Amino acid sequence: MSVTIYHNPKCGTSRNTLAMIRASGEEPVIIEYLQTPLSKEQLSELVAAMKISVRDLLREKGTPFAELDLANTKWSDDQLLDFIVQHPILMNRPVVATPRGTALCRPSERVLDLLENPAVNFTKEDGEQITYEQKDR
Repeated sequence: MSVTIYHNPKCGTSRNTLAMIRASGEEPVIIEYLQTPLSKEQLSELVAAMKISVRDLLREKGTPFAELDLANTKWSDDQLLDFIVQHPILMNRPVVATPRGTALCRPSERVLDLLENPAVNFTKEDGEQITYEQKDR
């Protein structure tokens, strides 16, 4: 199975998601999007694959969201994508793409539905225990 994670190693949610992927037996392609920013086209494709709005991909905390006035509805999706290209930290994370789908994995356990062989039991960095019950696939 091909798994790609758009990852920020400074983010606990992103680290937990990566650990869950590895616990499933997969070694994902890791794209550290702050070091290798995505193009506008790549961002647009991810948004379409996740079936979310561009606004849903925006991160507010720890970003220039407020100073850029991005809550203002005057910004089009196209303009918001330009802001993310200019300021990659605005992209919420982690995003994971697999043959089963693409999703913004917040909370991190959302990734389990995207994996072929998810770990049934997992302990997050903060000690939280996750028990995964497989749904009919």
